[in-house]
Amino acid sequence: MYFISTTLILFAFWLVLSGKFDLFHLALGAISSLVVAWMSSDLLFFEQNKKGRTGEALRFLAYIPWLVAEIFKSTIHVAWLALHPAMRERIDPRIVTFKTRLKSDVARAALANSITLTPGTITVRVEEDVFTVHALSDKTAAGLPGGMEERIARIFREEAA
Repeated sequence: MYFISTTLILFAFWLVLSGKFDLFHLALGAISSLVVAWMSSDLLFFEQNKKGRTGEALRFLAYIPWLVAEIFKSTIHVAWLALHPAMRERIDPRIVTFKTRLKSDVARAALANSITLTPGTITVRVEEDVFTVHALSDKTAAGLPGGMEERIARIFREEAA
């Protein structure tokens, strides 16, 4: 059932993006959708038996404005670093390693992507519960994992380890 659902979603997406409705393009879209669905239907419908996905989605939507605000603040900080006359002294790149309390792969992926979306930090590696992050300055390193991990834990209703 998930394979069929994924195929139909991908085919609909193909139709919207291509805008071509002749036999060649429809057949190409159908074949492409089938192949991609065969390879990745488990990615779209992960943890099918878990209840409460609607609540997670709503809590994640509420998280997005906070993340956008953090991205904006970090953008200002990185611009200040780059334009500062003493830029060479202010930029102090480092690798930060920390353990997360997040247990699910989806929560860890959300944290890793949120960190990478925030200017001045890049998630370099995630192994089990250990994150390795490149930080551009002392200020960006000091904020890891910070409130971001707490908010993501609330989204996925994960308790402290």
